[in-house]
Amino acid sequence: MLTKHLFDRVFSFIGLLVISPFLVIISILIKVKMPNGPIIFKQKRVGRNGNLFVMYKFRTMITNHDGSSVSVKGENRITPLGALLRKYKLDELLELWNVLKGNMSFVGPRPDVPGYADDLNPEDINILSLRPGITGPASLKYRNEEDILAEQKNPQEYNDMVIYPDKVRINKKYIENWSFLMDLRIIFYTLLGRDIPNFY
Repeated sequence: MLTKHLFDRVFSFIGLLVISPFLVIISILIKVKMPNGPIIFKQKRVGRNGNLFVMYKFRTMITNHDGSSVSVKGENRITPLGALLRKYKLDELLELWNVLKGNMSFVGPRPDVPGYADDLNPEDINILSLRPGITGPASLKYRNEEDILAEQKNPQEYNDMVIYPDKVRINKKYIENWSFLMDLRIIFYTLLGRDIPNFY
């Protein structure tokens, strides 16, 4: 795990330096196209060992909406620029700061909002033993999650009854079979935008 932690710190620092001009451009676009609200979206998420931390993303929605924690493609609360940022995962670039701070890792289970972790079964609680990640095998399988939910009659129910339990299953398998080489493999397939062969 020391190798994983060192990799996270070094490459998140390098990544932030390399993409810093791009982050400035996105910030300006949000300020121009979405002036009523902050550039950065901050939200408490459940991290390692169940500890809460603040996760940073670029804002993609209008402010003061009453939507749920589940996002569906085509929702009115998602702005046109926000939809573009979400499509290419550009809103998540700021999570490199969370990796640098040590709240997150490049690879791991996605951090949930408070509430979901409270419902984990005792045999599933070990998915909180690692730092949450920007990407992971469950994230790759459900990289088009908003499109899937848009096809459901009740997106929240489908997420809670189908997608979330499957993510827990996948994350358990990841933790039980973790290796640094596996992390590198997951990062590779994340860049390709493809599922991991022979994993699920």
